[in-house]
Amino acid sequence: MDNSKRKAIARVPAKVCQYGSDCYRKNPVHFKEFSHPHLESILADAPASEKYRIPDELFISREVVLEQLKILEQIYPELMNQNCPPSKYSKNNNSLTPSSTNNCSSSPSKPSPSNHSKNDDSAVSSQSKASLTPKAADPKVNGAAKPKSPAPIQKPNAVADLFAERRAKMAKIRAEEQKKQDPQPSTSASQGRNQADTPKQTSGVSLKKVIPRNIHDYFPVVAPRGQMAKKLAAAAPYNYFLTTITDAKVTHSEPLSITFQELLDSSLGELECSVQMNFMVDIGWLLGHYFFAGYENRPLLILYGDETPELKMVSTKKPNVTAVKVHIATPFGVHHTKMGLYGYTDGSMRVVVSTANLYEDDWHNRTQGLWVSPKLPPVPEDADTGACDSKTGFRESLITYLNSYKIAQVQPWVARIQKTDFREVNVFLVASVPGGHLNTPKGPLWGHPRLGYLLGKHSAPIDDACPLVAQSSSIGSLGPNPQSWVLAELMASFRRDSAPIGLRRIPAFKMIFPSFSNVRNSHDNLLGGGCLPYVKATHDKQLWLKDYLHQWRSDSRNRTKAVPHIKTYCRWSHRGLYWFLLTSANLSKAAWGVYNKSAKFEAPLRINSYEAGVLFFPKFVIDENFFPMEPKLGQQHPHFPMPYDVPIIPYAPEDSPFFMDYLRG
Repeated sequence: MDNSKRKAIARVPAKVCQYGSDCYRKNPVHFKEFSHPHLESILADAPASEKYRIPDELFISREVVLEQLKILEQIYPELMNQNCPPSKYSKNNNSLTPSSTNNCSSSPSKPSPSNHSKNDDSAVSSQSKASLTPKAADPKVNGAAKPKSPAPIQKPNAVADLFAERRAKMAKIRAEEQKKQDPQPSTSASQGRNQADTPKQTSGVSLKKVIPRNIHDYFPVVAPRGQMAKKLAAAAPYNYFLTTITDAKVTHSEPLSITFQELLDSSLGELECSVQMNFMVDIGWLLGHYFFAGYENRPLLILYGDETPELKMVSTKKPNVTAVKVHIATPFGVHHTKMGLYGYTDGSMRVVVSTANLYEDDWHNRTQGLWVSPKLPPVPEDADTGACDSKTGFRESLITYLNSYKIAQVQPWVARIQKTDFREVNVFLVASVPGGHLNTPKGPLWGHPRLGYLLGKHSAPIDDACPLVAQSSSIGSLGPNPQSWVLAELMASFRRDSAPIGLRRIPAFKMIFPSFSNVRNSHDNLLGGGCLPYVKATHDKQLWLKDYLHQWRSDSRNRTKAVPHIKTYCRWSHRGLYWFLLTSANLSKAAWGVYNKSAKFEAPLRINSYEAGVLFFPKFVIDENFFPMEPKLGQQHPHFPMPYDVPIIPYAPEDSPFFMDYLRG
């Protein structure tokens, strides 16, 4: 579209996107700030049939262009050909009007079955599997074709767009603060306004070489350099942290709060290579951290679950980065593990198990947990490598888990781990991998039977009066009553301890999940619930669950207003904490597994997703039967840093869980 035609449409921004036809952005906020002539021309030339003529010479994929066109079409319907008047789009096609686009809301749609079993990260994916494709542009219901119409922005993308607006707002606030500190001369006032009104690019920046020189302009919380090794030593013997909260400044200097940048701190060792395993990865955000740490050209392997154009093409721009999508046979599972492997130039390595995705919002105002291993040295050439595993068998478990991927790029890391001394690790790895699983001579390897097996071997005897407390950021379809799965299978595993099997009652089950009021009063208001994809349609089928629900409260850790994306499971009494599990696994069958009871012989365990967590036993960490839960004078061991307040508070009668529906309009 030529400039004269563009100027005739007053609402189209005058400022052209700096990336031109290479732009991959799909947030409405971006298209309200910048003009994209190549897309506007396609819209203007679209025939009445609404089949866009996309030039073959465009570098980016047709799917991305189609999705961008749909966003533009909804924001600026006047760009369309005269054969399709704007009134048609708002009246007949249920497209978002400009006002509703600003609110990033649309009419709710029926959730797919996978929403009930998949994990929470899929709800905020900026490149959702529900994204529009050419095939999806021709909807059919029961085989009968409907008139073609512009599809509304998919719901998961709408949630992601809300976060994009928050990021743009933060950028403006920072720019305004900078203007106050360094006022511009009156002759350049208009230039200052333009800079303040321009949101920072938050996706793919490393690929476009526009990373700012000042790290404080890129990340809202920056910890002092060179201090992470001391912080980790002070966190012993648990090595368990929560992420800093941007809007809770007290957390910025807490000894048990860390940023992602600190995982790359030079005090931990000079990084030689690394692996990041996760569900959602904003490659620009991630490489920004490596850039500022001085490691942007070091080998990096990324195993991810959610596909984005940036991840697909990153190797063409950054040859040192290899990104591999983890494919899962079932549509109801995701690669949900959050784990990092860090190899250092002296031959040592480190393992980090986390609950956070690798993108800005998960490290902003959400409560996340991380376990950081000690620095693990290489095994001497003449040493017996088989004797260098931990008492918890962490190395063997990690190798078994990595081999389950059957990905060639992972094998060099398996070889490195086999030659690494893991004896300082004091936690167990508890993981899940997709498939049908039977017991092995070493016991069950995955899911809730794996946890039950470890509890039966190593947990101190526990009074049945002690409840199991589960806490997660998503809840799957659990069945019409507690006995359907929670009590019959999950609690059958989670209740176990080393006491002799006998007549015992099932312990109480309690669940911590944010209520609507928890989220409404959070740092980000209702937007904070974007990481809680529990939907009302699922809850209505399991109303019994409300009797078990408890509020999110974390005054002791300054995180009551930081919505939890962390997942934990534990049991305690007045004597102390018997065990504690930090994991990526939400309360769902997809994550923990469900037995196939129709099997003729041994019932196999069916798991849909990849998950990983670390299990703390007092016997292996402090050589006691309980972790202390409160600080006391003269106490031999530090108290365990619980992520929430104890005792926990049940829902009041008027409370309800937060539903993702609140963000869908």
